[in-house]
Amino acid sequence: MDKLNIGIIGCGGIMNHHVSGILTFPDINICAVADKVKERSDAMAKRTGAKNSYASHAELFEAEKSLDAVFIAVEPTAHTNIEETAIEKGVPFFVEKPMTLDMEQAKKISDLVEQKGLITAVGFQDRYLDVIDLAKEELKDMQVGIVYSSWIGGVPQVWWWMKKSTCGGQLIEQNIHHVDMLRNLFGEAESVYAVCGRGILNAGHFPSELPPYDTDDYSTAVIKFKSGVIANVMSACYVKDGSAIRNGMTIIGRDKSLEYEIRNSLTIYKKNTTKKITNTNKQLEDIDRTFLNAVKTGDKTIVRSPYPDAYKTLILADAANRSMETGNAIKL
Repeated sequence: MDKLNIGIIGCGGIMNHHVSGILTFPDINICAVADKVKERSDAMAKRTGAKNSYASHAELFEAEKSLDAVFIAVEPTAHTNIEETAIEKGVPFFVEKPMTLDMEQAKKISDLVEQKGLITAVGFQDRYLDVIDLAKEELKDMQVGIVYSSWIGGVPQVWWWMKKSTCGGQLIEQNIHHVDMLRNLFGEAESVYAVCGRGILNAGHFPSELPPYDTDDYSTAVIKFKSGVIANVMSACYVKDGSAIRNGMTIIGRDKSLEYEIRNSLTIYKKNTTKKITNTNKQLEDIDRTFLNAVKTGDKTIVRSPYPDAYKTLILADAANRSMETGNAIKL
């Protein structure tokens, strides 16, 4: 095939970031877009040159008969039969995280993807950072015991973040990137115990047109991995100005330690040396390019975050949420 015909489902902020890279790919034709907000779909159609703009994914799938792939970026609770339709029609799909808040739906989609052998990808872009490739190399000869990570900042001004029932809380909506990174580096988890807190933020901190705020202001999750590594994942969204906070992950080894500054750099600490390596690649473009290359070649093994693997990350993050709710450690 010369050019891939792709559809866009969800035309908000993160999709516009994806499109910035996709528009530079000469072998990609964005032929159709869909969003429930007409102004957004029309603006995306104008930006991409897409011939058709739809009010829903159902209309897009019904009308477009020659789609090679779709990109999906909708709110966590808006995954209503989108992926299932793509699977039914045999259309490879890329979906942004979190893929859904409905664990039964996630399992169903994961199972169907595996049964059909469909090419998929989930937006865990950090897996594509060159400094993470370097970290994996450094870890090969490291004895690691403790890891701690943080994503601390403010609240994005979008409606679904206001309520835990629509965003899943910060751990699932945002810091799931670190949960996935831990799995990427250390394998599968054995158990998780998590606690959360509220009370710093209230409805008065947000514009009146947004829903009442009731999600967690902060949380911490302790994850024990089957490898023996214990990781502490800290999340907080109450900070008014988080620009001075250096978020990322610190990995403590016996003979050396690694410090990953999120999407920026990796610092390697040894007895007499400190070496800082700045990330050089554009990971968002790379994750999109890799997925599209998989579609072109049929080689799904090049995708670092296919849906069934990403489902395991969602299971772990959901278990942390259940631990917050019950006060109990959750075995996996």
